[in-house]
Amino acid sequence: MKPDLDLSGAIPDSRGTNLYRFDRDAAPLFAHYLPGKLFTHLAPTFERLGALAGGRLDELAGIADRNPPTLSVRRRTGEDCNVIEKHPAYVEMERLAFSELGLAAASHRGVLGWPEPMPPAAKYALTYLFVQAEFGLMCPVSMTDSLTRTLKRYGDPKLVARFIDRLTTLDFDALTQGAMFMTEQGAGSDVSATATQAVAQPDGTWKLTGDKWFCSNADADLAMVLARSEDVAGLKGVSLFLLPRTKADGVPNDYRILRLKDKLGTRSMASGEIRLEGAEAYLVGERGRGFQQMADMVNNSRLSNGVRASALMRRAVTEALFIARRRQAFGKRLIEMPLMRRQLAKMLVWAEQARTMMFLTADALDRANHGDAEAAKLTRIMTPLIKFRACRDARKVTGDAMEVRGGCGYIEEWPDARLLRDAHLGSIWEGTSNIVALDVSRAITRDGALPALRAANQARLRAAALDGPTTAQFSAVLDRACAFAEEVAANRSEALARQSASALYHITSAIGLAHEATLDGLGHRLDFAQMVLAHRLLPRDPLAREDGGEGLSALWTMD
Repeated sequence: MKPDLDLSGAIPDSRGTNLYRFDRDAAPLFAHYLPGKLFTHLAPTFERLGALAGGRLDELAGIADRNPPTLSVRRRTGEDCNVIEKHPAYVEMERLAFSELGLAAASHRGVLGWPEPMPPAAKYALTYLFVQAEFGLMCPVSMTDSLTRTLKRYGDPKLVARFIDRLTTLDFDALTQGAMFMTEQGAGSDVSATATQAVAQPDGTWKLTGDKWFCSNADADLAMVLARSEDVAGLKGVSLFLLPRTKADGVPNDYRILRLKDKLGTRSMASGEIRLEGAEAYLVGERGRGFQQMADMVNNSRLSNGVRASALMRRAVTEALFIARRRQAFGKRLIEMPLMRRQLAKMLVWAEQARTMMFLTADALDRANHGDAEAAKLTRIMTPLIKFRACRDARKVTGDAMEVRGGCGYIEEWPDARLLRDAHLGSIWEGTSNIVALDVSRAITRDGALPALRAANQARLRAAALDGPTTAQFSAVLDRACAFAEEVAANRSEALARQSASALYHITSAIGLAHEATLDGLGHRLDFAQMVLAHRLLPRDPLAREDGGEGLSALWTMD
């Protein structure tokens, strides 16, 4: 029998950790934001997915990251083709996400034994756990979900009937995946500069010609595409089209994948450049209103980006806490060192802000889907808020978590490097930080969304039942943040748009955290809320003594 090895100097390895159980706030928050019966029904799935995310799914994600997809443009027989080869690890993750969990179909039909479509909070809770292991695949999942939503909302009933079953099936081999081909090299975020041309055909179809510069899930079966259908400059000439990979007669459609992108992150998922060569497509919605109609799909993708950023931060914090509680240096555990506690406290608070915003936005979206006009306005402003701020915070949190692991964190065999690389995507795709911050201002001026946000915050603040002085402090900051955002939007002060969006995000998340502190076992979330107020909203003396996170001391010893 071999003697036990002395592993006292080994690097602590979190592989095999159940990420749902490790996260002490997950279960009570999921239970709060999901309908009671649905939470009870999904609890075993959360347990299973938490174990997968910390084990087998994490392994598959690492393998797929190291073995990105490849493009074949010609068969060995000399025939042209456009085939993307995916590693078996990625395909196994696809089967789990699309078929077993039904993440792309959950908003449209019953999955996981639940008889009806699930509310956004349930879908995002599942996504939150999945993304802690694999980020890239959630782009195709989100786009398939969002394409289905947009098609149902604006598509001709016959077109919807033709594709809906394949978009929402749980049979992986029969599944139709979705994508969104919008970006062009000469346009970028300026959709009004779209150059791809659409020409109407006698049979009611359209022919699309032009180049799309950045197309994720490049071999998707269906894609929503923006193209210029009218001889009018700007957005008024752009329409929305549904582009199938295979034409109605079974022949491959007339477009080519020119090459795949060599990306910093999300390496597991294929993004490419596509040349449309008279490709057959179908008009979706009204001619000349393509961007307005596609905005629904873009906003869903933006919200998904915010959810994924939240999940990346949670995984980064989990890794950092796991290491800090177990690694020793200079005769102490890292968690006992004041500077480490300060660093962990900031990371934890930023991650929890994003999770709270995720659930608050999901709740607003659910009510909007059921016809609540005020909730629709709330969703309109909450979506760019979480996309803007959470995606930027994720870059910092994942970088700080890498530092906790030290030199090993910089090595690709640990998860930290992949988390950091993936985190940089969120603040670029579906609108850069500047674009999305300006969209917050548009939600205020064009859609009148600020009163809905103020009213929602005031209602949550009353429900938090804080003491008088604390309530007054939160209320005063809310008033100032709303007044500032209103002024910035009204005066079109673009240089201040990021500052005002950050203020709205911080006060909304702080009040949300304070409200969550009323739940059993979550009193520490009031500490999070007060740290948001102190460090991200109130005036600060850079030379004053500050709390280094000691108020969160109970969290430092809990697994």
